[in-house]
Amino acid sequence: MRNDSEHPPAANGRLRLAASPPAPATQQLPRLRVIIADPDPLARRVIRDALTAEPGFVVSAEARTGVEAVELAAHYRPELVLIEVGLPQLDGISACREILSRAPQVRVVMFSVPQDRNTELRALRAGASGFLSKSMPIESVGRALRSVAAGEAAVSRQLTSHLIDVLRGTAEDGRGMRPVRSTLTTREWEVLDLICAGLSTREISSKLFLSEDTVYSHTKSILRKLGVHSRAEAVEAASRLRQPGLI
Repeated sequence: MRNDSEHPPAANGRLRLAASPPAPATQQLPRLRVIIADPDPLARRVIRDALTAEPGFVVSAEARTGVEAVELAAHYRPELVLIEVGLPQLDGISACREILSRAPQVRVVMFSVPQDRNTELRALRAGASGFLSKSMPIESVGRALRSVAAGEAAVSRQLTSHLIDVLRGTAEDGRGMRPVRSTLTTREWEVLDLICAGLSTREISSKLFLSEDTVYSHTKSILRKLGVHSRAEAVEAASRLRQPGLI
C-alpha cells in the first residue's frame, strides 16, 4: 500500500484526469469514504487525485492486492470500494465476494479495462454494484460512485441490454435467475437450477458432466448454505431468493 502525494503526468493512456467544477456553496454532499484497489500505483494515484478533488470524497486507504482490499474494507468499512478485476493474490471478483461477506453494507464497484460479458456478470453475481470501464473519462467516476452510494447500479448501456436479454430468456418460474448477493457458488446455482427443474442426482451428473458423488457434495453444501434439510425445501428457498427485490 502506498500513499503517494505526487501528481500524475498530465496525459495518461487510459485514465483522463480532469478537474471537476466546484460544488455550489449551498450544496451539501454526503461524505463518502472510498478504498481504491489496483495493482498499478499510477492508476491508484490518478483515481485518488480525481476523487479528492471533488467535495465529499475521502480516500480512506489504497490496496495493491485482493487480500489487502478485503482486510482494509473489513477494517474501515467504507461506503465504497473501487476495485480492479486483475488483482494479485486474490482476484477482484473473489475479493468482492469476500468483502461483502465480511462487511455487507459496503458497496463494491469494479473498475477495469473493458471485459467480456461473462466477467461482468460474474462480478455482479459476486455482489458488485457496478462495473466501470477504465476507458471512461476519469471525471465520470465520481458521478458513478455517487449514484451507487445512492442505491443505483453503475453499468454500461451494453451490459444493461445484455441483462434484459438474459431476463427475457429466463423461465417464468425464475429458473436461471440468481440473486446478486448469494453465498452459493456459480456451480452450486447450476446444480440448484436443475434440482428446481426436478432432475435427479444421476440426471444432474449427466447434464453437468460431474460424478454423482460431486453432485451429492454440491447438494449437501447447497442445503447447508440455505439452512434447509431437503431438496423440496431448497426449491422453496430458491424461489424466495428469486423474488423481486432480491434478484
